[in-house]
Amino acid sequence: MEPIFTPEQLAEIHAYHVPYYIRAAVDPFARLALLALLLGVLVRPFFRWATALAGGLERRLGVLRALPVSRAFLHALDRLWGERGWGAAVLFALMTDLFVKLVYAPVDIWFAYTLEHRHGMSNYTPAAFAWDMLKGHLLGAFAIATLVIGLYGLARRTPHWWWVLGVPVALLLLVSSALDPYRGRLYFDQQPLPEGPLRARITALMAKADIPFSDVLVEKTSVASRRLQAYFAGQGPTRTIVLNDVILEELTSDEVLAAVAHEAGHVNEPKWPGRVASSLALVALLFAIHQLLRAAASRGWFGATRFADIRTLPLLSLLLSLVLLTGGPVAGAFSREREREADRYGLRLTGDAESFRRMLVKAARVNKMDPQPPRWVVLKGMSHPPIAERLAGLPPP
Repeated sequence: MEPIFTPEQLAEIHAYHVPYYIRAAVDPFARLALLALLLGVLVRPFFRWATALAGGLERRLGVLRALPVSRAFLHALDRLWGERGWGAAVLFALMTDLFVKLVYAPVDIWFAYTLEHRHGMSNYTPAAFAWDMLKGHLLGAFAIATLVIGLYGLARRTPHWWWVLGVPVALLLLVSSALDPYRGRLYFDQQPLPEGPLRARITALMAKADIPFSDVLVEKTSVASRRLQAYFAGQGPTRTIVLNDVILEELTSDEVLAAVAHEAGHVNEPKWPGRVASSLALVALLFAIHQLLRAAASRGWFGATRFADIRTLPLLSLLLSLVLLTGGPVAGAFSREREREADRYGLRLTGDAESFRRMLVKAARVNKMDPQPPRWVVLKGMSHPPIAERLAGLPPP
């Protein structure tokens, strides 16, 4: 069997991945240091500025509390928060988030735009890249504002808020994947795969696997990236097979079918144990946050004067960072095993090991996958086994 990569390709891949490996090693410590700076130095001035800015906006925009629609909206927010003052809390949260984003902006732009362009992995124009980054930041700001009003507002008004919030959110997590088909459309255009031999073969393959689906869509990701991709989105009546336009350009029909068969393996894997475990973990995390908020209020950490004081938000970010850091290796190990099982399922479904092998090799070449990444990178939380390991697990040609 021919090597996956030529020596020249391996050198290119090494040059492409080394910066990512350096970032993976440094980023946890940099993030923890940044949060420590926020907690130790910046919480108090940021809170003063947010309070002053909220007061100024209240004076200038007070007329909004007299208009029918805005008055009802603001009154609802007052009730959710338990009193007036939610504006300063939201501004403080957005201010701290903006500070972190500004610190990381040069690094994020260099990795997501400069490095990707340097190695031929990105098709982004500067304007499109900036627009997608802005959309991501705006969605993040909306999520932060919702978190502040929902979590802190509920915590201020309900003694057992972590239970009241945790149970419905956990139940929502169990069915949230039904919305997956609609999330991708925020960034990329999607069109149905035209009628023809490939669509007919995919339909027949899904009938063989007994997997119902609503449509096969082509996602136009080539405007941003040269990576090939296939995935299933949604569940039940919203389940959709998504192929990006790059995979249709780079792979033959047999190889596309192998990719779809692999993704079908994820549909058939047992999801409920993981979803139930995630839901229980969420409730446990909210209880830990409850205890942390109590400790901060009783000890006056960071100037906190009451339970669920917004000045504890960077502390919750620190807790979440530690949870993700320690849970990453475990989540990665489970994910890599699911990928191995999806490979085995895809092989059984198609019975075409050679097409499966070619699909993996082409995907590795186009996506510039490191065939043998450092072991610590794998153990830190890689979601997929290294491509050399996946190929070694296939039947010999």
